[in-house]
Amino acid sequence: MSLTITPLSPALGAQISGVDISRDITVEERDAIEQALLQHQVLFFRDQPINPQQQARFAARFGDLHIHPIYPNVPETPQVLILDTAVTDVRDNAVWHTDVTFLPTPALGAVLSAKQLPAYGGDTLWASGIAAYEALSAPLREMLDGLTATHDFTKSFPLERFGTTPEDLARWEATRRNNPPLSHPVVRTHPVSGRKALFVNEGFTTRINELSELESEALLKLLFAHATRPEFSIRWRWQENDVAFWDNRVTQHFAVDDYRPNRRVMHRATILGDAPF
Repeated sequence: MSLTITPLSPALGAQISGVDISRDITVEERDAIEQALLQHQVLFFRDQPINPQQQARFAARFGDLHIHPIYPNVPETPQVLILDTAVTDVRDNAVWHTDVTFLPTPALGAVLSAKQLPAYGGDTLWASGIAAYEALSAPLREMLDGLTATHDFTKSFPLERFGTTPEDLARWEATRRNNPPLSHPVVRTHPVSGRKALFVNEGFTTRINELSELESEALLKLLFAHATRPEFSIRWRWQENDVAFWDNRVTQHFAVDDYRPNRRVMHRATILGDAPF
């Protein structure tokens, strides 16, 4: 096996070479990629011209796949959603967020493939919830370990932007019914590594349940700012056919919306996870 792992920063991130993810990877390759993901939290693969079927097959080697309730998908491969700025309002991606934390079992991870890019701009940043948690003072870590927070799908998918046509409104209302606000721990324990990570994000977290409204607002503001400090994050400048694979359980990401009116097209396969604890 010729797989090479090159770390990109102390907090998170590694580039993987020596593997072709368009084919059915071997068990050894799968295990090595999974171990790299546990260690580095987000992995990058250059020059991987995969089609949606190949992308879904690669992602499915790590778990069952999710079909997003709002975003359009590839008709022949509905497990692959389409983020196309010429079709969909993707401003909700230009905020620090962890994917689909409005689900009882948020995503384990996601595989994102760059299909069409602006000449410049459109970078994506990732931040490590593990690094952010471990940098907090001991008294604050102790307090946060006992708290829970509410996550709400409508914070990133408001009715006024995603219910503008009768079809969109019906989809939005069904998603709202099927995904009412729910609670997750403020600090999540990784189910494999056992490491603790901050698990609140500006995209979906609305309040800390055990605190007053003012206390919750102040603490969330602090945690949102702390979790995305430069020393806990990495910025990736996309090239066409790049693929990113991140551990959604312990990271946040931010898609920089700086390239309008140019077009950006990305395909994402989302891997289902388990209930946070």
